[in-house]
Amino acid sequence: MAEPRTPAEVVARAARATDVADLDAAVADCFACPRLVDWREDVARTRRAAFRDQRYWGRPVPGFGDPAARIAILGLAPAAHGGNRTGRIFTGDRSGDVLFAALHRAGLANQPTSVAADDGLTLTDTRIFSAVRCAPPDNKPTPTERDTCAPWLHREVALVRPTLRVVVALGAFAWAAWWPTLRHVYGVRPPSPRPVFGHGAHWSGTAAPELFGCYHVSQQNTFTGRLTPGMLDDVFTRAKQVAGAD
Repeated sequence: MAEPRTPAEVVARAARATDVADLDAAVADCFACPRLVDWREDVARTRRAAFRDQRYWGRPVPGFGDPAARIAILGLAPAAHGGNRTGRIFTGDRSGDVLFAALHRAGLANQPTSVAADDGLTLTDTRIFSAVRCAPPDNKPTPTERDTCAPWLHREVALVRPTLRVVVALGAFAWAAWWPTLRHVYGVRPPSPRPVFGHGAHWSGTAAPELFGCYHVSQQNTFTGRLTPGMLDDVFTRAKQVAGAD
């Protein structure tokens, strides 16, 4: 199939995805946001000195994990030298180190590290994906880029909808991205006013997954102590209980 190169083509290709594997393949071939395409490919060419001998993925990063997940973890976007390098979300950077260690403690990952796409990591009852699938400059996608990428998120949630019970939003960007998804996938009108994001924030509605807020696992939060391992453990313990994934 042709690579999506316009917002309309993203909408059409996402809608045709028959399962998460088909969606993942389509996501990886997206060229719809020129600024993000230029950035991800430039990073892949120049590379960081520590990874100079590695071949970067340099493409959009699909979701990862259980296609029948009860718990979804929603992030912002791949890291330039993490997912954009390895081809797997939250893999190969400090954020992933923190996240997967917590998932392992919670019994949702078979190992505490995530260093490469072929490292044997598997998730149980859990799928991870991001609101924007390409690494953005300064970790800041534009509103247009967010909206262009949204059909991938909406379709991914639709495909795991039969089993999905809980969404954990990592950061305010992911929290905000959930409300349009709620409307598009579940036909549920988002609450007004929107619940304020915060660590431990919780929203529960009818006919839709429950939403938990969690500070992002960025170095700015984990190195300063704003987000501690104990705080992450509390969120995932609650998510497992609500999802019935114990």
